[in-house]
Amino acid sequence: TIETLGKPVVSLLNGTALGGGWEVALIGHYRIATANPKTQFGLPEVTLGLIPGGGGITKMTRQLGLLAAQPYVLESKLFGPEEAQKLGLVHEIVASDDQLRPRALAHIAASQGQPEAAQHLWDRKDYKMPGGTPSNPKIAGMLSVAPAVLKQKTRGLYPAPEAALAAMVEGAMVDFDTAMRIESRYLAGLMTSQVARNMINTFFFNMNSIKGGQSRPKAAPRYKPQKVGILGAGMMGSGIAYAQASRGIATVLKDVSMEAAEKGKAYSHKLTQKRVDKGRMTADKQAALLSLIQPTASAADLKGCDLIIEAVFENRELKAKVTQEAEPQLAPGGFFASNTSTLPITGLAKASRDAKKFIGIHFFSPVDKMKLVEIIKGKQTDDETVARAYDYVQALGKFPIVVNDSRGFFTSRVFGTFVMEGAAMLGEGIPAAAIENAGIQCGMPVGPLAVVDETSLRLSTHVMDQTRADLAAEGKTFIAGPGELLIERMVKELNRPGRAGAKNGTGGFYDYPVGEKKV
Repeated sequence: TIETLGKPVVSLLNGTALGGGWEVALIGHYRIATANPKTQFGLPEVTLGLIPGGGGITKMTRQLGLLAAQPYVLESKLFGPEEAQKLGLVHEIVASDDQLRPRALAHIAASQGQPEAAQHLWDRKDYKMPGGTPSNPKIAGMLSVAPAVLKQKTRGLYPAPEAALAAMVEGAMVDFDTAMRIESRYLAGLMTSQVARNMINTFFFNMNSIKGGQSRPKAAPRYKPQKVGILGAGMMGSGIAYAQASRGIATVLKDVSMEAAEKGKAYSHKLTQKRVDKGRMTADKQAALLSLIQPTASAADLKGCDLIIEAVFENRELKAKVTQEAEPQLAPGGFFASNTSTLPITGLAKASRDAKKFIGIHFFSPVDKMKLVEIIKGKQTDDETVARAYDYVQALGKFPIVVNDSRGFFTSRVFGTFVMEGAAMLGEGIPAAAIENAGIQCGMPVGPLAVVDETSLRLSTHVMDQTRADLAAEGKTFIAGPGELLIERMVKELNRPGRAGAKNGTGGFYDYPVGEKKV
């Protein structure tokens, strides 16, 4: 009713407008936004298993065209005021909020006697959809492959992007009012689905609970460490160093040699150089980020750290050694964390001088991409340490989940079950391709056997060996499942003395003969 009233309507955007907020903004025939790099516009509904239902799809498609609108509708790409102006979605940008209303009134005054000022593009008689409608041969050819491309990304597990694509294409073939009805009916179908309910619960309610500190002890004051030490400059350690430096936290990256520590710092250079090459980061900002990482081979350089994280190999004795070496360097009131993925924190804390200030902070690889971080509370870990670990993870822009202590914690138990079940199926004679496809079809990013390959067979057997030793020390017995037994047999066979590439039984896990070649 407002859009077709015959009066020019101006939408004023003094902050972020997402989803329904952006759809309300699109009601205006003319849109003015305040310049602010933090402001975001867009339609994120697909990330919650829904689609825009208040004209978002219909209007964005008519404004941008079927192809250009796809990233913003199907992939929920967000954009700022400047990009919105380039796309024609915002007509004017002002420097401050107090300029919005005067500019709107000036536009309305200048629009008197101009009927097109009170019309959207698609309501005008001379309107043509940018790029053409689905009847255009070029568009028709591209649309014929669009569902296949989408299926490749979603694997058929997410109905929302498929519904959004259907609403875009079907709506482009009919009048505006019918397109709006098509859009709202697709939305109604998704709203009643279990997939949407699950996604809303996880990605909206649960995420907001994490951001709000649901599992953070409330009494402790907010905290952000100024200087953090990392023991081990391998894949995990170098990833954590980058995550910290990119958030302005001074980082000491220690390894057994300066060469290894420098190599760990080079990982951050590699990541930032990609951004510099693409124009997403200036050379000065890259240099500032890299200057926050101090590679070292000396424990003395850790002196004054508010937090020290060990990210060394999954070996109890090694972890105990580096803990005892580094802990004395902590600043007064500082705390120590282990990045272990499986070893119980309560057991590792025995090597600590103060178990109350010892905690598990389990990152996932690659650290620069993975948002989830597992915080493991040992039996003696105090609430202040849990709260500080929680604040530290949030300071990195990641999502902390707090879990109790047990072997494998939460994530590694889920992950391990998935992997070992796949290995057990392989041992039962089920074809590897069928196992991998089943894993992918149930929603995992890769199949269980690929995971074993990427993390190495040796790591799996090492975790089993450590578990065996730990349980034996407790007077218990480790009972290997069929998956574990298969992997152990494979490693023994691959390292059998005399086999090509066996390296006297100490290596060569992938270097074994297949016909004339070595794999």
